[in-house]
Amino acid sequence: MLLNRYNPRCMKHYFLPAILLLVLAGAATVGWLVYDVQVYMVQPLNLPARTIFTVQKGMTLSDISMELAQRGWLEKPYYLMFDGRRRKLATSIKAGEYELIPGMSPHAVLDLFVSGRVVQYSLTIPEGWNFRQILQVVSNHPILRKTLHASSQEQLMKVLGLEEPFLEGLFLPDTFHFPSGTTDVEFLHRSYRSMKSVLEEEWSKRDLGLPYENEYEALVMASIIEKETATEEERGRIGGVFVRRLDQNMKLQTDPTVIYAMGDTYDGNLRQRDLTIDSPFNTYLYRGLPPTPIASPGRASIRAALHPEPGESLYFVAMGDGRHYFSATLEEHNLAVDKYQKISNAGDTLPVQE
Repeated sequence: MLLNRYNPRCMKHYFLPAILLLVLAGAATVGWLVYDVQVYMVQPLNLPARTIFTVQKGMTLSDISMELAQRGWLEKPYYLMFDGRRRKLATSIKAGEYELIPGMSPHAVLDLFVSGRVVQYSLTIPEGWNFRQILQVVSNHPILRKTLHASSQEQLMKVLGLEEPFLEGLFLPDTFHFPSGTTDVEFLHRSYRSMKSVLEEEWSKRDLGLPYENEYEALVMASIIEKETATEEERGRIGGVFVRRLDQNMKLQTDPTVIYAMGDTYDGNLRQRDLTIDSPFNTYLYRGLPPTPIASPGRASIRAALHPEPGESLYFVAMGDGRHYFSATLEEHNLAVDKYQKISNAGDTLPVQE
């Protein structure tokens, strides 16, 4: 009887083809899986409408994939996990709110989460607003996170960490965009930094010989110009009037400063008796600039304060249509007041005393 002997060469002859078949089958399976993932990842999600999806801090790719699946938007969550890890994106996802749009593919959604292009909200500070108005809209914005609890100006200055002695006029009017989670302090700091940047830039290009000792005085003048006119082409002319008045040691006699001094008592009408209010903001009583800005001026008014239009006019009066009549002499100005006061009750139609 012949005994079967173990023959390594014979066994190798049988095992090698089997192993090779297994390897090929595995490679084919992986290849098919990769192909199927690639095909699926470019197909549209089941999004019924635009929606906001929030990636919370600490969420993993697996967490995100399963939540998308639970909402019925993603049929194959494991494909999203596989693709994210294959492309080495799983650890690059950024927290925040993202807008998902019908037609977006899982591939596009994953790239969006990695990009950090979160939903942006907006808040507009109009030109000519004072700080109280700005603070009110910031406090009422539904998205900004409220952290300001200070009540006095000194406390607010400390909380905001500002260098200037007063808050008024330090915040640039503009439309600012920000993500969810932004605090009121962060928003105000951004507006403040924007104002400092604009003011520094414009100050560096100012005309020579201006009657300002520093940027802050230019900001005060810009705030007055901002409140005097909303007409673009008049800003430089009004700036010229006020600069010439300062140069000639004349009182500015500008109504917006008196209105600012009146505060809540102003009822929309400026009367002759109001011009006697004893306040450092009353430019009918005191020469020079008021101690602080009276509002937040835009870049155009800052530019007008630093590039006043040359000329001889020292007076102006509102004509009732948004424009002003400019005069070089008091006699001409008073004639213009008599004429235009009949059709306009604007504050600066009151007779100028100088």
